Amino acid sequence: RDKGLWGSETDVPRSHMPAELHHPHSKYSQWKFKLFRVKSMEKAPLPSETQPEIGASLGISPPTVPNIETDHDAGPASVMKLCLGGKSKENVEGPGRRVDMKLQEMDTHMNHLRCLCRICGVMLRKVKGPVHDVHGDLDEVSKCALRKMGCKFPTWPEVILKVFKVDVTEDIESIHPLSFCHRCWMITIRGGGVCSFTRTKVPEWKPHSSHCNLCSPRKSSFQRTGRKRRKVIPRVQSLAKRNRWDHGESIVVGEKRALRPFGDRHVPVLRAWKKTGIQREQWVKNITHCQNDHLSTKLISEKLPVDFMISFTCLVCDHLLSDPVQSPCGHLFCRSCIIKFTHVLGPHCPACNLSCAPDDLIPPAKTFLSALFALPLLCPCEGCGEHVQLGLFKAHILSHEFEKRTHQHSSELENYLLTNKGGRPRQHLLSLTRRAQKHRLRDLKSQVKVFADKEEGGDLKSVCLTLFLLALRSGNEHRQADELEAMMQGRGFGLSPAVCLAIRVNTFLSCSQYHKMYRTVKATSGRQIFQPLHTLRAAEKELLPGFHQFEWQPALKNVSSSCSVGIINGLSGWTSSVDDSPADTITRRFRYDVALVAALKDLEEDIMDGLRDTGMEDSACTLGFSVMIKECCDGMGDVSEKHGGGPAVPEKAVRFSFTVMSVSIQAEDENEEVIIFTEPKPNSELSCKPLCLMFVDESDHETLTGVLGPIVAERNAMKESRLILSLGGMPRSFRFHFRGTGYDEKMVREMEGLEASGSTYICTLCDSSRAEAAQNMVLHSITRSHEENLERYEIWRTNPFSESADELRDRVKGVSAKPFLETQPTLDALHCDIGNATEFYKIFQDEIGEVYKKANPSREERRSWRAALDKQLRKNLKLKPVMRMNGNYARRLMTMEAAEVVCELVPSEERREALRDLMRLYLQMKPVWRATCPAKECPDQLCRYSFNSQRFADLLSSTFKYRYNGKITNYLHKTLAHVPEIIERDGSIGAWASEGNESANKLFRRFRKMNARQSKAYELEDVLKHHWLYTSKYLQKFMEAHKDSAKAFQATIDPEEIQDDEDVSLEVTDF
Repeated sequence: RDKGLWGSETDVPRSHMPAELHHPHSKYSQWKFKLFRVKSMEKAPLPSETQPEIGASLGISPPTVPNIETDHDAGPASVMKLCLGGKSKENVEGPGRRVDMKLQEMDTHMNHLRCLCRICGVMLRKVKGPVHDVHGDLDEVSKCALRKMGCKFPTWPEVILKVFKVDVTEDIESIHPLSFCHRCWMITIRGGGVCSFTRTKVPEWKPHSSHCNLCSPRKSSFQRTGRKRRKVIPRVQSLAKRNRWDHGESIVVGEKRALRPFGDRHVPVLRAWKKTGIQREQWVKNITHCQNDHLSTKLISEKLPVDFMISFTCLVCDHLLSDPVQSPCGHLFCRSCIIKFTHVLGPHCPACNLSCAPDDLIPPAKTFLSALFALPLLCPCEGCGEHVQLGLFKAHILSHEFEKRTHQHSSELENYLLTNKGGRPRQHLLSLTRRAQKHRLRDLKSQVKVFADKEEGGDLKSVCLTLFLLALRSGNEHRQADELEAMMQGRGFGLSPAVCLAIRVNTFLSCSQYHKMYRTVKATSGRQIFQPLHTLRAAEKELLPGFHQFEWQPALKNVSSSCSVGIINGLSGWTSSVDDSPADTITRRFRYDVALVAALKDLEEDIMDGLRDTGMEDSACTLGFSVMIKECCDGMGDVSEKHGGGPAVPEKAVRFSFTVMSVSIQAEDENEEVIIFTEPKPNSELSCKPLCLMFVDESDHETLTGVLGPIVAERNAMKESRLILSLGGMPRSFRFHFRGTGYDEKMVREMEGLEASGSTYICTLCDSSRAEAAQNMVLHSITRSHEENLERYEIWRTNPFSESADELRDRVKGVSAKPFLETQPTLDALHCDIGNATEFYKIFQDEIGEVYKKANPSREERRSWRAALDKQLRKNLKLKPVMRMNGNYARRLMTMEAAEVVCELVPSEERREALRDLMRLYLQMKPVWRATCPAKECPDQLCRYSFNSQRFADLLSSTFKYRYNGKITNYLHKTLAHVPEIIERDGSIGAWASEGNESANKLFRRFRKMNARQSKAYELEDVLKHHWLYTSKYLQKFMEAHKDSAKAFQATIDPEEIQDDEDVSLEVTDF
């Protein structure tokens, strides 16, 4: 501003607008401002007019205020200096009134904050449920819920920091709300106290300003939603413009006129006028909170002049100055009061409104401090009445408290106070030797021991640690006290051993890698966040088989009654004699019954929750538990490591595993069983628990029989007995039912003693030959069973009718070896999908080459057709050629999109349409045998399956007769002929597939790298152990909070309240 043009700042025209109100489009804003305020500018007095003259013209006597010179050279950037049309706040109102208005604004703002949630920003009254304190301790319900998930934080700030990544320890009451809603509490509980992937957007809370979105929303609620206008909360700035002589809404108080207060108009105005000072004092108390720390002026014993007293009083809290500081304008305040005041209301002096930042505060002169500390105060303690100087007042009060405590406990301390009767000075306890310390504390130790034996059951350690904890708390050494309390609760500042074990297993860290991470974190942070390896090994013992006690009634035949059996050698049951040579294999396994006990204990919490959800009484459910077990066995192929010199020797491995599919109970009054637990992911590698690992070729029938023989014996013994196991604090009885369904075609033929898959007898479920199955593709029934295969093997072995080899083979229907493991006559969904995809892949090649026109195409022609098909699939579907069909390739190939891509290479339109019909029928049949529960997931396809399978068979026998004339593949025969019968018997095919065992094949290599040892026996043992821990439900709960956090967050939101809460959240999206 050019002072040479206007003379001085007070000569500026009244139409000039202050800098605070400048809009980015300055010309338009000034024009709008002048048009709106033209009448007020005409009636406004000039700035040269003094305040008493304005008051006299209004008929109001000016209030008595201290004579404080106003700095007219201050810039226009002051918040308290709003120039409205040339009328400044300094000319119209005094500093005290301006501060009161600002305090009232802050009080209204803080009232708004108390109604909002600190985390999500919605109004607390909109969310059903209790309100929780942000800075409080966890209540018992929250603490128990979080402890189950491994979160052991004692206070909400720690939990909120972990879950929402928001530090609330430094929150200020004037900026942040102090509570959070019940919905955020539910998000925290369901996330287990460690969930960090949540969609809750924590708003940015900002200090109160003239454009505060809380006090003046950007849009009214009725404009946004069409609802009725809400009652506007009264504010200081919302006063309407009044005529100077309009006193219709005012009332005379003496010779003054006061506006009616906001709110209820029936409240007497006289009483509100008298309480103005009280209201201001309450506003200041809400900001400073110094009532219990600073001394009142009423304690001064002598009657001193009023002006003299004002000089020693804080201009913010009206108490005696405590740690006084001086502002640049010369006013005095308590240090804590002025810092809190400026933080809330801005960096301005409360007395004169000049700029006053915390960095500008300086200590007053030493002469003033001497006078302040020499003020005589009257001791408020009863019976004292002593005059004490201000500098010695605190020590005097502390002496009274010490005397009071000494008087109360003098009788108790007489036995412990030892008198120094002369000689050398008495040494401190910590400077003594251990023997001298024991001698000095012998009486105290004996008394504490007596107390511990009498009150705490002899727990002397807990009593001593509690005494130490209380001593630290009383000395305000809270950090050391928190560490001691965490150590007493067994958690420390680090993670629990179970959490560390879950992290190690799920991230496939070896012992050395985990130890390096443990040492690095401990060295950088100075705290033991991760637990050492020996604590992880102690936690492993509780999860591995062989830890829990159990009993079988009657005792298992040919099985040891020992419960503490861990990993054993799989060849321990091998029959050894003089003629037998030792098996050339390495195998490690768990004992079957011990592994089932560990699996049930791992599911203990889910089983007890199922009992509660079904409404059954826990104490009455001790008998009649039935457990359904799915068994899987499959070869993992070549698992040899390809590093090092020399030829790569094949190293094939086989895994036998099981899955707890369901647990049911039959109540005493009911005939049907009630299912209390069902495996939610039966085909996941997380639910498929390994039982036996062996380095053996799956086609080696003799070795496979010898290794799995002890498992078969244990399995048969458990069928005839029942398990007595403690669950939920009570012994309960379990019976097991085994279903061997997770086997592919090759493994089923190995275990049931059938010929290989290229045999004339095509099916493992019926006695049909390949020619019969091709002639009649649909009408077949399941005829084979394990008992019948055993009988046929005896016929094959003995040949009682002296038949020829062909006649004997036709009589036993392909049984050529002794069946050694009972399998369920069913269809494996995964391998059925892979087998059918392989057949469709060949059909695609034949259709591209028009084999229906050619009798015997050459090998070169077939290679060219395959190359064209691979190129087309790679170009359009990004499907890379594979050496062997797998599940992922099969899922992408068996789609209508892939059929359309292949049809582009088929010359004939008729053949294209037949190919589309074939794929369309197959895709309608596939969900029936892939679904976990087809009756619920695809009832229409289930009802039409027989019709669709007949149409599919007609297409194969007519349009594609060139390929299926007298022959058909094994899986196409099972898909067309046996699926409806299996669904009617078992209810599902997809749930009993071997997909979980196949998915776990990739884990073998990862666990093998994780536990690289020189000896393969120890290596296999570590792989088996860590694979079991990987499938532990207890450890999965610590990881699923991260994996399923989005679902957990979605489950916490009530869809009925979402629309209602959007209106509220829009008001407080950004502060």
